Amino acid sequence: MWIQDHSKLVMTGDSISDAGRARPVGEELFNNLGPSYVGYVNAMLGAWRPEYQIRVVNTGVSGNTSRDLLARWQTDVLDLSPDYVSVLIGDNDVWRQFDSPLVTESHVEPEEYRANLERMVEITLPHVKGMILMTPFFIEPRREDPMRARMDAYGAIVKEVAARYGTRLVDTQAAMDRLTAVMPTARISWDRVHPNATGHCALAKAFLEAVDFPF
Repeated sequence: MWIQDHSKLVMTGDSISDAGRARPVGEELFNNLGPSYVGYVNAMLGAWRPEYQIRVVNTGVSGNTSRDLLARWQTDVLDLSPDYVSVLIGDNDVWRQFDSPLVTESHVEPEEYRANLERMVEITLPHVKGMILMTPFFIEPRREDPMRARMDAYGAIVKEVAARYGTRLVDTQAAMDRLTAVMPTARISWDRVHPNATGHCALAKAFLEAVDFPF
């Protein structure tokens, strides 16, 4: 597997990562990682490859945009001395443009989103063994849907940044599209943003495939 044995993996982002995880950081006992894809990644690593001994830490914060995440990057990522860092951010950057269209100061436009993401990568790569960037997603199969189209544009930015800096990439939208091809969105998410257990399992599977996990 691309992630080395006995490594520390910090996974961060917004509510999709957070999912009620423990504070100040979520890890180990009593479901402290939360019932998100982060918890499923940890569970799969432990169940299939316990000998890898990978320490998974969750620092997702509900409601965060890339602007918010960048502001807490030092304390919630770098100060934890990770070997690997995974980032899933962007849903709120897009969502605020649709659920709060008049509150323009809360909007993170594509140019700022790219700059925020690039800054996270640039200040982190010198200190870690690797990074994994995950695209934001919208659980809606109709690509012409305005929010889906906007989310795809932000996902394209993530793909470009990953290619430029040589990070691993998780195409989470593709993972969701595989589900919505045969399932109604209501069976995966109540608001087309926050997945249920099925959706989180799909995210975890996509993540582990991206780091060459030997299922």
